[in-house]
Amino acid sequence: MTKFSERLYEKLQPVWRKNHSHPFVVEMGEGTLDKEKFRFFMVQDYLYLIEYAKLFAIGATKAQDVRTMGRFAALLDVTMNEEMELHRQYAKKFDITEKELEEASPSPVTLAYTHYMLHAGQNGSLSDLVAALLPCAWSYWEIGRELAAIPGAADHPLYGEWIRMYSSEEFAQTARWCIDLLDELTADTSEAELQKLEEIFLNTTRFEYMFWDMAYNETMWPIDE
Repeated sequence: MTKFSERLYEKLQPVWRKNHSHPFVVEMGEGTLDKEKFRFFMVQDYLYLIEYAKLFAIGATKAQDVRTMGRFAALLDVTMNEEMELHRQYAKKFDITEKELEEASPSPVTLAYTHYMLHAGQNGSLSDLVAALLPCAWSYWEIGRELAAIPGAADHPLYGEWIRMYSSEEFAQTARWCIDLLDELTADTSEAELQKLEEIFLNTTRFEYMFWDMAYNETMWPIDE
């Protein structure tokens, strides 16, 4: 029997590959990405992580067993106390201060993406929550591995650290756990429910593309420009 994650991966490849072939991702792998575009990305990604971490907290409250609850709690702890600290340290390479990170305003895409995920997580089932958060973890893992395979990309003075982080075995474990959890939760789910989860997963995959595009074009509110 086909696992739900396998169904998602196969069916959504056309959308998935557009994320991987976005100029931001391609140029990061080539080492030609404009530093200011990545700087913009780093600030918005920091704001995104704050909201993304809340999904792990919600996941812990929706979990039906202690093991799953504990894993979500651990992911919340790692995100808030390790990943975000690494993010702050990495941001210094781009002359981004902690003050700038803390005082930054989210872009329209950052707001829309995080609000959509939190809406799915707060108002839906645990399956809804995992379907919403999974495209970020899964696609970053895949993109990290693909970029790491490019000779010299993982050693780039500006982008190598990002590539090493998301191609690492530590990050892979998080992505795999989320994939396995979604498969576990959907093992006996009706087709109607699977289609709803597929739509959530598709939407956040679309938001992933929009996030890369927003960073590449440094897009904030058009009426403020």
